[in-house]
Amino acid sequence: MLQQVMTAPGVIEFNEVAVPKLKENQVLVKIMKIGICGSDIHVYNGEHPFTSYPVTQGHEVSGEISEIGVGITELKIGQKVTIQPQVVCGECYPCRHGKYNLCEDLKVMGFQTTGVASHYFAVNAAKVTPLPDNMNFDDGAMIEPLAVAVHAVKKAGDVSGLKIVVLGAGPIGNLVAQTAKGMGAESVMVTDVSDLRLEKSKECGVEHCINTKKIDLGEAIINAFGPDKADIIYDCAGNNITMGQAIKYARKGSTIILVAVFAGMATVDLAVANDHELDIKSTMMYRNEDYIDAINLVNKEKVQLMPLVSKHFEFEDYLEAYKFIDANKETTMKVIINVQE
Repeated sequence: MLQQVMTAPGVIEFNEVAVPKLKENQVLVKIMKIGICGSDIHVYNGEHPFTSYPVTQGHEVSGEISEIGVGITELKIGQKVTIQPQVVCGECYPCRHGKYNLCEDLKVMGFQTTGVASHYFAVNAAKVTPLPDNMNFDDGAMIEPLAVAVHAVKKAGDVSGLKIVVLGAGPIGNLVAQTAKGMGAESVMVTDVSDLRLEKSKECGVEHCINTKKIDLGEAIINAFGPDKADIIYDCAGNNITMGQAIKYARKGSTIILVAVFAGMATVDLAVANDHELDIKSTMMYRNEDYIDAINLVNKEKVQLMPLVSKHFEFEDYLEAYKFIDANKETTMKVIINVQE
């Protein structure tokens, strides 16, 4: 089979390797689609602080089971699946208390361990999540980023009836906005400086889409939600400007949840955060229940994934996909790699 390997920033090779032989409790997944995310781009540009080379990438994935190892009874050959890419120790405090997404020795496929970018991938059955038979493989490959959004939204608890602002309308911001709405939020606003991304949010059913280059965010929040402002603000852009906006315009005593990863050291007004008794939280990846909820949201048509897909590339054109994303940063949402048909 072919396996993708990034040997250095901006350099991709394809190696012919043997199809993996299964160990006990493993399944062999025929990889169909792989999504490229922002962290993959950081690896491509040599900017990911926790990834070394060579590395086989791929962590947003869909496929079907082609072989089942000894001891597996809950899965079947031909079943559509996705894979949860976390590799955890199972022994540290977070792991022992059900928060394995915070494992003290967390590794992620495609970054610190081998990713799925190959024709076939052997994986522990516990990492496999079945997909509905009627779900297409593109949607299946986007369950991983949707699970990020689901986990983030749930950090606020029950969002039913709440008024929510999402800062940043990239793929994760879009999905957080859709998820909040899908999980019962009364009204959702998403902000960005890109009209294209805001149009995508409108297409996906977000009612308030604000370009903060053109409209003052504080006024927009009051116009949309009234003087009580928003109940929750999610920062899905992750920079000093957006976090500064969140702190400045949050209702006193309300909640800010940081979803995005800051590229550098943050400089924000914690004096105001303290004075306004703001509850500032953060969120990290997902757990199995978030995958299940993500799949249900798509199945119930409460979240639309296909409007986010900007382009497809064939497996052997992996490098061209990265070049395309780099050349079209402002207009690209999600790029999907067709591994096999």
